[in-house]
Order: sequence, then structure tokens, then C-alpha cells
Amino acid sequence: MVIPHQKQLFSIPEGVTYMNCANMAPFLHAVEEAGIRAIVQRRHPWTISADQWFEPAEELRSLFARLIGAEKDHVALIPSASYGLAIAQRNMNLRPGQTIVILDQQYPSNVYAWQELAAVSGAVIGTVKREGGESWAEAILRTMDDRTGLVAIPNCHWTDGSFIDLELVSRKVREVGARLVIDASQSLGAYPLDVRKIQPDFVVAVGYKWLLGPYNLGYLYAAPAYHSEGSPIEWSWMVKEGSDDFTRLVDYTEDYKPGARRFDAGEFASFIHIPMAKAALEQILAWGVENIHETLSVLTRAIVQQAGEVGLEVAPGESVGHMIGVRMPQERIAGLQKKLAENKIYISFRGSNMRIAPHLYNDMGDVERLFASIA
Repeated sequence: MVIPHQKQLFSIPEGVTYMNCANMAPFLHAVEEAGIRAIVQRRHPWTISADQWFEPAEELRSLFARLIGAEKDHVALIPSASYGLAIAQRNMNLRPGQTIVILDQQYPSNVYAWQELAAVSGAVIGTVKREGGESWAEAILRTMDDRTGLVAIPNCHWTDGSFIDLELVSRKVREVGARLVIDASQSLGAYPLDVRKIQPDFVVAVGYKWLLGPYNLGYLYAAPAYHSEGSPIEWSWMVKEGSDDFTRLVDYTEDYKPGARRFDAGEFASFIHIPMAKAALEQILAWGVENIHETLSVLTRAIVQQAGEVGLEVAPGESVGHMIGVRMPQERIAGLQKKLAENKIYISFRGSNMRIAPHLYNDMGDVERLFASIA
């Protein structure tokens, strides 16, 4: 189902064309209002009950779990993708000579963690590059064999939206006995992801892009295999069994709360961020991720068409429907950035790509404004 134009729900001034959700989402009015209410309450800490340290977080876990086809016990709350990837890295036991598969020009946070793991384990980084007309999935499958210990990939490439078929790759991962870690920061909320089909070990996602929430609150999915024996990267009092009884905090325990909660970051209660994130996920679930993707696909198809009309090429291969890379000669980028800013049109440039990432606050008029400025 194509969703009608939703700009009225967002804090975007008239005259601004913002097609840069892959960088940071503007706030929904509902998210902004939830944050203001939370700030007002935070003025008076005596009004914050003991339950509010834990119950809002449980509600947020449930919302995120619905988004990915998981149970709320599978979800931890984290401040960043790099934090979640550090947890995943800590729980990967690789042998010398095993291969860690990553993509060429993958996002740095999903590279540095594995470079460190390779250094301490003796594993080897295997960087996948596409050849000819290969899709990313075909290139990944070509590089995997019985030496593969870990595949750490996104659902789409962050520079241009090129698609990685996770279901196809995950079948091969299981076949060779490897592990799968997904950075879904550039897709979750705008492209469907079902952990029941993909069966990853870990999924991380920031909350401030396609999940429309605040900065400094993200999400980690951990498969059940890590719930009883998984190692966190910090030892917060809040993740321990019985910690919601403040009168017994010095009754120290080795037991964690159930599920992935052992991986929660310290201070995850975040009295301002959690209400904002809840408002964002409630709206995404009300729209439906499949519907969001179908709607944004209409816009990106129009972008591809108009790019061709002005003599520009899009990134090769299949792309997701919510983000597209248009190839731009390097000598044109600085002048075009200045021109777009003058016209209050906002996109990103990543490498040689003009990365265009619309959302439901955009319409065909925004696409036409963009290409009028380009032309």
C-alpha cells in the first residue's frame, strides 16, 4: 500500500527539501512532543518512580521486537551501532586462518571491530568486491567456503543503497557453519527484516536514521544461543537479576536478567530518549515497514528516471527502494553542494555517489526540485 504524503507529521519548515534520512531523520511532531514531556518531568526527579527505570524500556523492547519478528527477550538497548558490534565481536570465537567476510567500503564501525578480532584471533579479513554484473549476494557467496567463520554485512550498502539479499546469504552461512552479524542501521524501519527467516547471531541498528528516533539510543538483537552464556562489555547494576528492587542492590549476584538484557548499556533507562524512541517506533509500526518501502520505492524509481534524463548514472545492480546512489563526477560535487544548499535542498555525497534518501515527508515535487537544481 502506498502511504499518502506525511510531511504534516514532521518538523520540516516549508521551502525545505530534505532527502537525507540516511544521515539523520527529522523528528516527527509526536517524537518531539514526547521528548518535551520527558524533559519537563526530568526537571523534577522526585516524580520519577522506581518503575520508570525499567518499564518504559520493556515497552520499547516489545516495539522493536515486533519490527524484526523477534521476542522482547531478544532485544538489548544500546547507545550506538559500534557498541552493539563490540558486543558481537566479544562473543565471536574464531580460530587462526578462519575468514571474516566484509564488503568493500563497508561502514567503518562494521570494519574496525572485525579488524581487531582478526588481530587477536589470527583470523583473516576477506573483503568482498563485485565483479562484472554481480550482485552483492553473488559476490559474497563466491568468497565463502569452509574457512569462513563470520560474515558481517549490512542489508544495503551505506554509500548507494545497493541491495544485499540476506536470506540468500544466510542460507550459505548456515551451510558452512559460520556466524552472521548484520548492521541494519541503513535499512531497518524502511526495508523489511525478519530474524526468523535470516537467523542471524546479532543485529544492530542505530535509532536516529530510518527508525526516526533520537541520537544515542539504538538496538541490539541477540540470538537465543547468547542469552545464557553471552559476554557483555560492561557490568551495569541494571542488568542484574533483582536490580529493580533498590533496597537490595548490595545483595550482589552473578545472575543476569533473562534474555539479551545482559547486553543492555549502562543507563539504558534514558528517561528522555526512551519516550521519544517509543513514539517513533509506534508510528513506524502503524504505517507498516512494507508500506513505507513500497511508498519510497515510487520516489526512488522517479529519481532513477530523472537522473537518466539529465545524463547521470545510478549505482549498478539492484538497490533497496528507500535509498539510491546517483554517480556524480568529482569535479561537480563542490559546486552542486553549494547550489543545493542555496536552494534549501539537502542530500549526502558519499564517495562518488550523490546519496538520495527520501522518506514519507517527501513527494514528487521534492524530486523535481532536486533535479531542477542539478540541471
